[in-house]
Amino acid sequence: MRDDRIEPQWLDAFETVLRLCRAAPNEPVCVLAESQSRALNQDLAELAARRLGCRPFRVVVPTPPAAAMPMRSTGASRALQGHPGALAALKASPLILDLTLEGLLHAPELKEILAAGSRVLMVSDEHPEVLERLVPRAEDQPMVKAALAKLRAAKRMRVTSAAGTDLDVVLEGAPSAGVWGWTDRPGTVAHWPGGVVVAFPRAGTVNGTLVLSPGDANLTFKRYVESPVRLILRDDHIVSVEGEGADARLMRAHLAAWGERSAYAVSHVGWGLNARARREALLFHDKRDVNGTELRAAAGNFLFSTGANEFAGRYTEGHFDIPVFGCTIALDGEDVVREGEVL
Repeated sequence: MRDDRIEPQWLDAFETVLRLCRAAPNEPVCVLAESQSRALNQDLAELAARRLGCRPFRVVVPTPPAAAMPMRSTGASRALQGHPGALAALKASPLILDLTLEGLLHAPELKEILAAGSRVLMVSDEHPEVLERLVPRAEDQPMVKAALAKLRAAKRMRVTSAAGTDLDVVLEGAPSAGVWGWTDRPGTVAHWPGGVVVAFPRAGTVNGTLVLSPGDANLTFKRYVESPVRLILRDDHIVSVEGEGADARLMRAHLAAWGERSAYAVSHVGWGLNARARREALLFHDKRDVNGTELRAAAGNFLFSTGANEFAGRYTEGHFDIPVFGCTIALDGEDVVREGEVL
């Protein structure tokens, strides 16, 4: 994008999402950001809250020094650093718009914030043009809830594809979640864009082969896969990254650089449900303008993620989000996605 000026359609988008979050007149609304957060989105969030008669305020903390390894889209923001003043302000706000670069989903402070009754909407670090196209709609909620009910009732997931994927996931005891793009209940968290369901498998429950083909996406690298990659998984850890192209070589190098086994582990698995999210969207923006959340929600993708999974007792800052297209996803033998099409 060239010019970061406020456009009325972007302000409308933020207002619509705030309405879905039941932002009320005179309600305190915290715009949480860090020093490197997108200023345009901060302005849009504040102005939209003021349109609705809310009482917005900003908490802006310094962006922390870079980690030893490059990281993107972890959902584990390090910006708060347990800051007592910032936490006091956040816990005093019924609604928080999270504009940190990485988001609070896996941040250590989130549990304390939600326990205070705050509802948290993570606004992905996207250019507002992306957010405008993916404003959630009321009809998104029942669709995600229905998919989540199927996921929670299932004991097993099997993922296959013509490219050679054959992955088995035990779902018994696996916590799961669905996101439709807004939060309107105290003590809950959601993210915009939404339209996805995921499960966090227990330790030792994912086995098989996942094949990445040209056109699939590695969102951590913010690039499309250009050469085949075969991931061999045993007891929910990648034991081999096969392939001779740049994609496999870069992935092997990044995983090894963490120097810990948990970086090779499965974080979550699920599928996208948002028909408005576009698979090819990364092609239309500079890397600094997108976070890639759109592809995670694209309808019919199998979302495979590596890294931290607290439900399996694994913690690491290493993280890959990989939407894989064209797969068939079956729950207890019943297809919910067939060759990339949501049923």
